[in-house]
Amino acid sequence: MEITQSLLHELFDYIDGNLIWKVAKSRQVKVGDIAGHLDTFGYICVGIDNKLYKAHRLIYLYHNGYLPPCLDHIDGNKSNNKIDNLRSASTSQNQMNIRLSTKNTSGTKGVTWNKKSKKWLVRVRAESKEHCFGYFDDKELAKSVAIDATNKIHKEFSSYKGVLNGTA
Repeated sequence: MEITQSLLHELFDYIDGNLIWKVAKSRQVKVGDIAGHLDTFGYICVGIDNKLYKAHRLIYLYHNGYLPPCLDHIDGNKSNNKIDNLRSASTSQNQMNIRLSTKNTSGTKGVTWNKKSKKWLVRVRAESKEHCFGYFDDKELAKSVAIDATNKIHKEFSSYKGVLNGTA
């Protein structure tokens, strides 16, 4: 069975970022229950006819009638499925808005320590291209350069939206 906007409207109501069951599809589901469970990656998944779907994709389809190849959570929170937090994006744009990696040692996306030069290196990636902005002795200057560069290159998909020159 293909998931369509009309099927979603038959099965669910949408309230504040949640799909609410209108139909008891199994013994575990009651009318009025919030649909879905949190998966190991932080996404809410919903089972329909023995198939799992990511709730944010269902919610986008529920409201817009189509599914783009990729969706972006604007605030970076994978479980915030409010419709105004979801937008169509390319895979590259979605990656631009990704959160800081736990492996990052500088505390800033795009800033890494270069052992050979013993300086902070600023690099920003977009559309499969890496842009290098130089080496810096001062970590705070590197951070400021990285934030400005990220905002210019990633535009509305920048994870530093609203942050200018390293300040909030």
